[in-house]
Amino acid sequence: MHVVATAGHVDHGKSTLVRALTGMEPDRFAEERRRGMTIDLGYAWTRLPDGAAEDPVLAFVDVPGHERFIGTMLAGLGPAPAVLFVVAADEGWRRQSAEHLAAVDALGLRHGLLVVTRADLADPAAATGQALAELARSTLGAVPTVAVSAATGDGLDALRRALGGLVATLPAADPTAPVRLWVDRSFSIRGAGTVVTGTLGAGTLTVGDELRLGDRTVRVRGLQTLGSDTDRVAAVARVAVNLRGVEVAEVGRGDALLTPDAWWNSDVVDAVLGTAPDELPAELTAHLGTASVPVRLRPLGGRVVRLAFGQDDRRPRLPVRAGDRLVLRDPGRRTVATGATVLDPDPPALTRRGSARARAAALGVADQTAQVLDQIRRRGAVTGAALTVRGYTVPDRLDGVRRVGDWLVSGECWQAWVEGLRSAVAEAAAADPLDPRVPVEAARRRLDVPDAGLLDAVITGAGLTAVDGRVTDPSRTTGLGAAEPGLRALEAALAEAPFVAPEHDQLAGWGLGPRELAAAERLGRVVRLTPELVLLPTGPALAMRTLATLPQPFTASEARRALDTTRRTVIPLLEHLDRRGWTVRVDDQRRRVRGR
Repeated sequence: MHVVATAGHVDHGKSTLVRALTGMEPDRFAEERRRGMTIDLGYAWTRLPDGAAEDPVLAFVDVPGHERFIGTMLAGLGPAPAVLFVVAADEGWRRQSAEHLAAVDALGLRHGLLVVTRADLADPAAATGQALAELARSTLGAVPTVAVSAATGDGLDALRRALGGLVATLPAADPTAPVRLWVDRSFSIRGAGTVVTGTLGAGTLTVGDELRLGDRTVRVRGLQTLGSDTDRVAAVARVAVNLRGVEVAEVGRGDALLTPDAWWNSDVVDAVLGTAPDELPAELTAHLGTASVPVRLRPLGGRVVRLAFGQDDRRPRLPVRAGDRLVLRDPGRRTVATGATVLDPDPPALTRRGSARARAAALGVADQTAQVLDQIRRRGAVTGAALTVRGYTVPDRLDGVRRVGDWLVSGECWQAWVEGLRSAVAEAAAADPLDPRVPVEAARRRLDVPDAGLLDAVITGAGLTAVDGRVTDPSRTTGLGAAEPGLRALEAALAEAPFVAPEHDQLAGWGLGPRELAAAERLGRVVRLTPELVLLPTGPALAMRTLATLPQPFTASEARRALDTTRRTVIPLLEHLDRRGWTVRVDDQRRRVRGR
């Protein structure tokens, strides 16, 4: 399906034209038909001639032309990818023609078709020439034109062919993209409940889908498009969504149905305007999709501004992305003031003198890669998923950025983390040479590293190691400082008698207590069988060679005699060998060497 919105001055024949093309009545209310003036959005659809387009189904969003309903017009035009601009031959270019074109230009629409109506009442040449000149100065540029008479039918076939050519130029929608369905109508159907409608510009909706509506999760109960029920609708499409468990008063125009966790909701954005901000009032109305909210404008520098949604303590949050186009309207004059392109939907606070100018300078670079780099440098570290949610496309290559999984870390932040971690370990070593380690979680909090896996990469990048949940420097000295002579004496004694573990008093005489022995074990100088019972690191393997020569199985007493040691040492040693799986208990008294 393709979707096209109408635009043009009031009473220039937009609804009459849609009616003639589709055979359907776009004006939904009796008052509209009685007054001959559209006051709300209307919808109709038709099939284009065979061969006119790959997908022949074309839906129209018919918008009101009267100046009092400019907000309603923007709600219909905003989500549409193309516009059918209507000018009457007998009246030509009028005030609301210019107002609607200003909205088209603010939205940045580039696909359109000019239709000069009521060609049976006046020569369309003059109106055509004037309208084409006006449209050429907008984002539409040069557009095809068709003169028609809905009353006589003249030109309708040519218009259908031109519409086929128009939709052929529209970019293909991405059916895998996240859904952001701006609601333009909500109503209740007996037996079904609440139904909302909108233009699905990207993504796919399926019955049973869970979507976000404000701060709640809702489920799709049913779907309908072109008047028919369906289980699945892919963009682009006009779609009606039956929502389960939602009252009609809880949803309305301006709300959006969203793919969960795929959109950034913001109440303040940085944007670039289509005109200089000094020509605009500070308080405007912003239109995004079908939403319409008050907005306060703060110039930052050049055409870069900060837009804060809402007023006072009422700060609505809109699902907004970098690249979104806003229409800014002067509510006092009821005119479109300008358009704005969102540069950053999640901007930083401006708290320092000169920060506004610096922010404008940072955002003044139009290149997408530069914008992504600015985001990474400003945040230090951010995931690619977080940038995608905010509307940025992350390039495969980013100079000066380190990638760790989905994390993107600026070079400055990475270096600060590496140096900070080395300093933390050095401080720990200076404070306590016997335990020169920093707990991993304490290091993460100190450096403000947002992810444990990211800290693992920093540890490696800093040339450090993490063992048993603590970070240490493997290149540091293997000595015990003041306790080093005592440790060497212990090593010499065990070299002479490998299984005669020194007693407490002897260890104390060497200046070796539990902390010193624990430090020696971390350095790989001893193996602790208990806090104060130690052997050399080679002791367990040496014991195994001796025990393997015994008749299997053997008792603890037989092991004690074979190793020439005491029961104080042999029992903890055998339990140590059990834990390693080198020996296996046969019963309460005997063990055997595994494999023997």
